[in-house]
Amino acid sequence: MQRRQFLATMGGAAVAPAIVRGQTRRPNLIFMLSDDMGYADLGCYGARDIRTPHLDGMAAHGVRFSDCYSNGAVCTPTRVAFLTGRYQQRFGKALEWALVPANNDVTGLHPRHSVLPSLLKPLGYRAALVGKWHVGSLPPYRPKQHGFDESFGIFRGNADMYSHQYRDDSNDLFLDDQPARREGYLTELLAERAVDFIQRQGNDPFFLYLPFNAVHWPFQEPDRPDQQRNAQTWTDGDRQIYRRMTESMDAAVGAVLDALRRKGLDDNTLAVFTNDNGGERLSDNRPFFHSKATLYEGGIRVPAIARWPGQIPAGSHTEQVAATFDFTATFLAAAGASIPTDERRPDGINLLPTLRGEAPPAERTLCWRIENSNRRQAAVRKGNWKWIREPAGNHEMLIDLSRDPGERENLSYQHPDKLAELRAIYERWHQEVNGQAKGEGEAANRSVV
Repeated sequence: MQRRQFLATMGGAAVAPAIVRGQTRRPNLIFMLSDDMGYADLGCYGARDIRTPHLDGMAAHGVRFSDCYSNGAVCTPTRVAFLTGRYQQRFGKALEWALVPANNDVTGLHPRHSVLPSLLKPLGYRAALVGKWHVGSLPPYRPKQHGFDESFGIFRGNADMYSHQYRDDSNDLFLDDQPARREGYLTELLAERAVDFIQRQGNDPFFLYLPFNAVHWPFQEPDRPDQQRNAQTWTDGDRQIYRRMTESMDAAVGAVLDALRRKGLDDNTLAVFTNDNGGERLSDNRPFFHSKATLYEGGIRVPAIARWPGQIPAGSHTEQVAATFDFTATFLAAAGASIPTDERRPDGINLLPTLRGEAPPAERTLCWRIENSNRRQAAVRKGNWKWIREPAGNHEMLIDLSRDPGERENLSYQHPDKLAELRAIYERWHQEVNGQAKGEGEAANRSVV
């Protein structure tokens, strides 16, 4: 099947640039990403024990998604999908699963694949990365090589929130490409840098990518510098610490939104908050089954909020099925960027028409896979139907998510035709992305960086 035909069947064709109503200048774009947070860990998603007034306020002034997904079940793949606007499986095995310290230091996402911020730069955008990078720590893969004008944060997947060191005691805090030393709690330092970036902007539009390290381990709460971790205590923690980490991140989001208000930029800023994968063991993933690193809903269904006063109706809710890379296409459309028609053509769709109430929710078909030594899974969602295949005995499940969000009732025997349809969609997608990934792998081998 030709790529254009295939994408049309996957719901990835509607990515033409949007004409933004009432705008006299290109909008500012802010993408905030939490790390390992549970679906029900925000007040506006039913949190029982965590207070998140700023994110709840963001939802009250924007739109809350009920059916948003991360592109991956762990950290790195979702970040790759956001920067490229495409399935991470297109770029080889290393980038469709987590970059552990060993391969984070030898490989990464090549800048030629990124569309953010490279497609925004010709439109006058100034871009900053503030937070967790985790798509390659070697110099050729760092934020500035991808077009970011400045960066501040960590290159690896996690760091001590106070010492800013990895578990091997190596420093992982950087300002641009240089090691940095700062005193303070990492979430608060990221908030300060993000606010500073906003305050320094003039009349040109900006793109701020703010991926928090919270609430990923090491679990350390604010105002407790005595909670520094080492290799033996790296994953220690409890729900109380997790709660305070989440509330600190909520305060950081509040500081960013307040900086926009002070600059008079509210009405000209599209801000999005979402999560990189399902919650881990301290998270609350209600009402879904399982957690991070699986393709059950608890591993990939994530909270998402979009806010753009005057463009997105306040206090709205959408059942539009969406994934991380849809926000890439949405940002490009909002900015009026030219959508690539070559090999960088986004797999995601522009969500703005639906979010503004100009179009009904589009039926989506989304695919996932996990192929690593610890777990092998495959999944497809089309409409309200979900197919998932487990490796043990090649076990398949067919779920009607509209009736069974907890994925308890296997309907594969009642609907064999639907099972076959979704399995065939997956197999076509699997072959299509594998073919491209093979080419990328060969290119990478020819050009050692």
